[in-house]
Amino acid sequence: MNFLPFGAIDIGSNAIRLLIMNAIEYPDETKFKKVSLIRIPLRLGADVFKSKVISPFKCEQLIHAMEGYQHIMQAYNILSYRACATSAMREAKNGHELISEIRDKIGIDLEIITGKEEAEIIFNTGIAQMLDSEKDYLYVDVGGGSTEVTVVSKSKKVEQESFNIGTVRMLNQAVDAKEVDRFKSFMRKQATKLKDTSLIGSGGNINKLFKLMGKKYGETINPSELKHIYDYLKRFTFEERISVLRLNPHRADVIVPATKIFLWAFKHSNSKRVFVPRMGLSDGMVQQLYAKFREKNPNSVILP
Repeated sequence: MNFLPFGAIDIGSNAIRLLIMNAIEYPDETKFKKVSLIRIPLRLGADVFKSKVISPFKCEQLIHAMEGYQHIMQAYNILSYRACATSAMREAKNGHELISEIRDKIGIDLEIITGKEEAEIIFNTGIAQMLDSEKDYLYVDVGGGSTEVTVVSKSKKVEQESFNIGTVRMLNQAVDAKEVDRFKSFMRKQATKLKDTSLIGSGGNINKLFKLMGKKYGETINPSELKHIYDYLKRFTFEERISVLRLNPHRADVIVPATKIFLWAFKHSNSKRVFVPRMGLSDGMVQQLYAKFREKNPNSVILP
């Protein structure tokens, strides 16, 4: 058995995350096991979607977080890492300047990826191998600034698209109505081409909804169940979602617009269920890192 540690940093619009994960090589297969996940609800999108820049305060917070992440990666003695920034950093006028500062001060190379690159990485978590090879799926990843959709038919990626619709963007009333129409139209187009379509939900909010509903691994959520919990959540104020439902403050507001996006996806794609595999961008980055490492080092053995 061989343990290979990797790190993935995801700079999102709602939160930033560091995932430390081991690739565990058995004689007949490789499995990935989470070692540590450090999530900070920095919410860069709250600045960017209003003013198009990241404020000095948030810049300072991000730099402190990156310093901490660097120390943690060193402590775990990872083999390699990848750091990706998504929607908020894509739109921030001072995004490239901030990335240069992080590289110069800390030594972390942070790259801004496009929405389609984000969807590609998420799809490459190996999710296709977990699906029914004869059926069609829409992989929907709802983030703070954007929503990525990947069309999967017969276990193959057919199409992918990114939409500037996200939970933090919606909270800040920064979503263009035309973009919502484009999302709905895209889903309707898939409904005419695919048969018995299922959604695959990705992102922190659908994971939390899955848990709130008492679902177990392998179970699905149907449209009526999602509508029921959406109406239930809307009955509570932000403060009540924290005090009564015990949601974290950084989850209590974004969970409602996230549920709305998934309801749109259900309605316009005519899907009947959503699977929640609890895998996302960071998982995909680690799997890419492992594949690259093994390509360069096919025979190396690293013991824990």
